[in-house]
Amino acid sequence: MSNYIFELKEGLIIALKAIRANKARAILTTLGVVIGICAVALMSTTIKGMDIAFEEGISSLGSDNLYIDKWAWFSNEEFWKMRNRKNLKLSDYEKFKNLAQLPIAVAPTLWIVKKVEFGNNYVEGTLITGSTNEYLKTTNFDFDEGRFFSAIESRSSRNVVVLGKEIADHLFKSKNASEKYIKISGIKFKVVGILKKQGSNLLGNFNPDKQVYMPIGAVFKHFERASKRSIAIIVRARNTSMVEKTKEEAEEIMRRVRGLMYDEENNFSINQQEGLTQNYDKTVGVIKIAGLFITGLSLLVGAIGIMNIMFVSVKERTREIGIRKAIGAKKRTILTQFITEASTICLIGGVIGLILAVLLSMAINKFLPTSIQFDTVILAIVISLITGVLAGFAPAYTAAKMDPVEALRYE
Repeated sequence: MSNYIFELKEGLIIALKAIRANKARAILTTLGVVIGICAVALMSTTIKGMDIAFEEGISSLGSDNLYIDKWAWFSNEEFWKMRNRKNLKLSDYEKFKNLAQLPIAVAPTLWIVKKVEFGNNYVEGTLITGSTNEYLKTTNFDFDEGRFFSAIESRSSRNVVVLGKEIADHLFKSKNASEKYIKISGIKFKVVGILKKQGSNLLGNFNPDKQVYMPIGAVFKHFERASKRSIAIIVRARNTSMVEKTKEEAEEIMRRVRGLMYDEENNFSINQQEGLTQNYDKTVGVIKIAGLFITGLSLLVGAIGIMNIMFVSVKERTREIGIRKAIGAKKRTILTQFITEASTICLIGGVIGLILAVLLSMAINKFLPTSIQFDTVILAIVISLITGVLAGFAPAYTAAKMDPVEALRYE
């Protein structure tokens, strides 16, 4: 064991000397490995960051929620069939709420898109969510300032709003926003609360940070077109184990509310966050396949480059190999030396690629969430070493089986 460690140490010293003697060649050789390791590390940090951000975003909306809607999310149902369904009305919500026994909270929601202003600052295309005070119970929201609108404000359709963090920061430039007034389509609304940052850009406009919340009655009162829209009903189960039972009850109640006969199809859909998760998984799956393809191609090119250079190195050092074998070096020693050299080149390339990936991750984090994990570092090092061993084996084996007499004759 001690002899093998000594040989490995000696092989590493010789490898470093050989790399130092051919710096330009070593740098060019590692480029493929640098690109490959950078690609795999960057993909890993980006996907991990996206996973964390997506989970946080979903969590803020409530992972045990059901969404009763006219429309089915991410479904293969024909669009024209869903379009021809009757809109869900507030009266449907009231009937459903009175009959439902299993949920811990039921809230209507209505979405419209409007321009939001404060002084000279404004945000175009802001998603306005109209609901009741019960909406808060269907989420896991925390507040930076203020509160959610109350039951009295909800019932009396007062002009009050709660702002998502990004909207508040854009309008008020991180200044105190509570009790101030903003304008939505020229109508004044009092800000009663600011949410803490809790969404994810992966949720698009449904990111809570990019929304404004107000009583649903205020939406109907001030925006005429809202009355022509279908509402959705958010139903929160008592816990995740009760989701399926709550869904079954919700479907049964909604069929009664909509007056459907036993042989008629549902003219509503009950959506779950599974749909969002599945759609997200498909998107991430495509990114993974593309990343693995780029990684594999880069590492293949890098491995071929290293293999060719190692063959050249073996040819150049034939006499050296002959001398070492003549004074008693074993095949194993020669094999270890050249595999160590190839692995060292790959490891250097891997470290450079990893550093480059970290720097790029920091830049990408401004647009997409990234998260650098310890397992990413281990993965990069392991892949580098495996690539080095595979790339160096053939040249190392060629060197190890050389006849010392023939090697010493080589000019």
